[in-house]
Amino acid sequence: MNLPRMAAVLVLSLAVAGGAQAQYDVLIRGARLLDGSGNPWRVASVAITGDRIAAVGLLPEATARRVIDGTGLYVAPGFIDTHSHAGGGLASASLSHGRPLLAQGITTVVVNPDGGGPIDLVAQRARLLEHGLGVNVAQLVPHGSIRREVVGMADRAPTVAELNRMKDLVGRGMEAGGFGLSSGLYYAPGSYSETEEVIALAKVAARYSGVYQSHIRDEADYNVGLVVAVDEVIRIAREAGLPGIVTHIKALGPRVWGFSEALVRRIEGARAAGVSVFADQYPYEASGTSIGGALIPRWAQADGRQALRDRLRDPSERARMREGVLENLDRRGGAGRLQISRHAPDPAIEGKTLQAVAEERSVHPADLTLQLLDAGGATLVSFNMEEADIRTLMRQPWTITASDGGLTEMGRGVPHPRYYGTFPRKIRKYVRDEGVLSLADAVRTMTSLPASVFGMADRGVLREGAFADVVVFDLERVADNATYSDPHQLADGLVYLFVNGRLAIDEGEFEAALHGRVLRRQWKN
Repeated sequence: MNLPRMAAVLVLSLAVAGGAQAQYDVLIRGARLLDGSGNPWRVASVAITGDRIAAVGLLPEATARRVIDGTGLYVAPGFIDTHSHAGGGLASASLSHGRPLLAQGITTVVVNPDGGGPIDLVAQRARLLEHGLGVNVAQLVPHGSIRREVVGMADRAPTVAELNRMKDLVGRGMEAGGFGLSSGLYYAPGSYSETEEVIALAKVAARYSGVYQSHIRDEADYNVGLVVAVDEVIRIAREAGLPGIVTHIKALGPRVWGFSEALVRRIEGARAAGVSVFADQYPYEASGTSIGGALIPRWAQADGRQALRDRLRDPSERARMREGVLENLDRRGGAGRLQISRHAPDPAIEGKTLQAVAEERSVHPADLTLQLLDAGGATLVSFNMEEADIRTLMRQPWTITASDGGLTEMGRGVPHPRYYGTFPRKIRKYVRDEGVLSLADAVRTMTSLPASVFGMADRGVLREGAFADVVVFDLERVADNATYSDPHQLADGLVYLFVNGRLAIDEGEFEAALHGRVLRRQWKN
């Protein structure tokens, strides 16, 4: 235990030892307490002093400057979103408050997923803190960005010198406080890397007690296949000696529906053999990505954007590309399952399916795809998952809740509803309405499980000495109001939310002050 933490715990212990005379900053009295461990709720009070939890228990005679009546409400650790694209928004003046996240009960996000994001974590931290932060932020070191910096968009292995440079950049990111290495082996340029390259870089992250989180190479049958792609994460985790996370785990498209059982067997087998493997998941039947990520073959993206533009202008290359688009449309169940979420040149088509727009324009969906790419691209919501697979993967004790969402200006585009509703949706739909998980188990996937996997000291739990990231909610009112057609709606059900001991939501209303921090991974030489 480090000295600052020892001092904090000593102060809190002395306060608790004072018994009835203890004066706390905040006392949440008599709520149904879910401590994050997965244990059933019990009636208890939570006392907060400064940025820490000072006491947990009945505390019948305790006093505080602010007493909150928790009768009939649930109190839990603040939720941790381990796969968030909110980094850019949080670094902006207009979205640094993170209110769509706070309304879900999220107090900490992990940014730079899928191998993307800034390489310089020190500079990113400064940008995040410039306007204040509504939530805590943990950073990952992005493999794809590092590869692009060193190798560019070339479809080849790095030279020895280039690999050493990449290792150095991973090490710098970890020394700057990164929580691990993220990859997007499905996306270019990560897709151009061999497994051995990723293992070499993951070993660097392992030296700093980091994790490896991966958008796997294939979630369907695009290249190596879904099961082999999960096996790759297992291999990287085993050979690099660090926790591996299959991020937003799914069986994408009709060709692989039902594969969830095979994935469970693979991960369970690896864990039985001593490999530390986990997954994260969002509770939706639709995914979201760019039109390039979903439909454009990777060979067409090699060597960068200008090379892609040149191929689009070459009739033979365009025809070859169209064949790849046709195949990928079939993989995702057809153009009617693809909803355009963002297309800046023509916002009128946002919210419509690719099929509907193709019919309006009297073109084939494959040709429309290339036309949208000509015009600058688009983002898509892709309805490609089956509920049976979602439930099977959700029930696993090693599955973490994560959004894969981001932050955007209210009313801009038609983004995936996970931007606004991931955590409340899991509680409303899969706990309260359908009973797929117990409330205690669902909260565990949002709190102590991600905190322990990512090594977030003193977060994700309600106990004396932990940081006071605390959510108080009304279970009957919890609702994800965001829909696929009308996503810009904040979630309901939160009554109080504390970030580092300070109120972010008070009686359902946002506070103006921002209390988030940029967290740093603690490691030992």
